[in-house]
Amino acid sequence: MTIRTRFAPSPTGQLHVGNLRTAIHNWMWARRQGGEFWLRLDDTDMARSTEEYAQGIRDDLAWLGMTPDKEVKQSERFDIYEARFTELKAARRVYPCYESAQELDLKRKVLLGRGLPPVYDRGALALTADEIAAYEAEGRSPHWRFKLDHDSAIEWDDMIRGPQHFDAKLLSDPVIRRGDGSWLYMLPSVIDDIEMGINLVLRGEDHVSNTAAQLQMFTALGSNVPDFAHEALLVGSEGKLSKRLGSLGISAFREQGIEAIALIALLARIGTSDPVIPVIEAAPLIESFDFAYFGRAPARFDDQELKLLNQKIVHQLDFEAVQDRLPAAMNEQAWLALRPNVESVVDTKIWWKLVTGPIDAPAPETDDTDYLALAHQLLSGMNFDSDIWKTLTTALKEQTGRKGKMLFLPLRRALTGLDHGPDMSALLPLIGKDQALTRLS
Repeated sequence: MTIRTRFAPSPTGQLHVGNLRTAIHNWMWARRQGGEFWLRLDDTDMARSTEEYAQGIRDDLAWLGMTPDKEVKQSERFDIYEARFTELKAARRVYPCYESAQELDLKRKVLLGRGLPPVYDRGALALTADEIAAYEAEGRSPHWRFKLDHDSAIEWDDMIRGPQHFDAKLLSDPVIRRGDGSWLYMLPSVIDDIEMGINLVLRGEDHVSNTAAQLQMFTALGSNVPDFAHEALLVGSEGKLSKRLGSLGISAFREQGIEAIALIALLARIGTSDPVIPVIEAAPLIESFDFAYFGRAPARFDDQELKLLNQKIVHQLDFEAVQDRLPAAMNEQAWLALRPNVESVVDTKIWWKLVTGPIDAPAPETDDTDYLALAHQLLSGMNFDSDIWKTLTTALKEQTGRKGKMLFLPLRRALTGLDHGPDMSALLPLIGKDQALTRLS
């Protein structure tokens, strides 16, 4: 059997770290099993769904190297939903309800006031033909509920949470269709999973109660039930996912210089017993992906941890991996010289200015004026090769007796304008002799 997973975002906004984590895990499981990873755009909310957001989702997945094997849009499948809905009507597994939102809210408050669970009382099933006609005369259009089977146990072996059990009598019959005929999430999702041949539904633990109801929908539609895995939700370092992180699009991380593999490496492992490791490709993460390593505790996302991980990954990248994102004149020698000092590839623009100039060097200390003049004199007569920094500092040490910070720091300040930065033995050859002499003078 071909393993087939799906990622099902609504194109009503940008992808953010929470739903990206679910996408990564679906993609990794499919790839590890040699299966397929599908994208399903849940765009039944026609008022809020846009093609711009849909394209943004595609672009983000492509940037991450997670191009789906196939794409499906719910807005193109309404005929299928209608046909399966008609089957359920014929089997008396769906029924019309006429309560208004205010009436339903009042019912819930009454039950809660009595200390009872706010479960729908199935009052619509007791309506007479005259009562229904009266509602219709008022202009009310019914919403539709799926009728749960109270006599069947609801249970499944969750691939992360283990054995799950629900009493159907303690669940409200879920609303599956609004009064205006539009669809809610529950039934179309089940129909799609059946029609698409999805055999693993991996999603957040906030869907556990939805799964309980949807299991009966699979059965009512005469289908086998896929495997389910519900992972702990993503939270921020302070215990909940901040509004900033919760709404921050993946494109924002890209603009900050975060590598795609850094996002994958972090989101693949947080919430599991496996350590987060700075890999430069996803293969080792896919190879070790296993639901047995997932914990029940919330997965903590720390953007500072992401930045540190990104830095470690960037320090491993070869020139070919970053060439198209570097300043135009930078070559491999320059990248290798600057790489140990950058947190992201974006930072190379800042450090490259040390090479190309102009720089804003501080005025030298009084004691260093003659020292820099001597450096200028010595450098002007030297063969400027790859060992020039060692040659220059050795000569200055012999003639002045300076060593340590007194030997190196005045030169660094004059040549770069900074007290720290890339290794001068690698940087000075990039600056070049003429530029170096100008800065020393």
